[in-house]
Amino acid sequence: MIVFLDSNVLIYLIEGDPDLAARVKESIVKQLDSFPGATLAISTLAILECRVMPLRRQDYALLRQYDEFFASSGLHQVELTRPVLDLAARIRADIGMKTPDALQAASCLSLNSPHAFLTEDIGFKKVGALNIVKPLS
Repeated sequence: MIVFLDSNVLIYLIEGDPDLAARVKESIVKQLDSFPGATLAISTLAILECRVMPLRRQDYALLRQYDEFFASSGLHQVELTRPVLDLAARIRADIGMKTPDALQAASCLSLNSPHAFLTEDIGFKKVGALNIVKPLS
């Protein structure tokens, strides 16, 4: 089982106010506890997306928090390989989803595993193969 985190979930977890971050963490833990042996995963695109604002604001403490999270052992990072890109292109062609979202969806689906895709972005519902979990609902 894969617990896949969209970038918005990571931002809420790391940058959100304490109550918001706690709710997201609780949802992640609930998913991991529900499926013993589950793997936490992200797309390497999330690394780019999460680092932009801290870099723009020159907030190196926040950047360090993200980098420490991304260096966590046990965090599976899905690389943007040709098969992932091909699947993202198919998703964009079929659904009209924006490129970053198509890449996130394709990264999760490329794992060919049962999964929970944690996101607050309702646009992902267009991708029928994704098992969407809204951590703040």
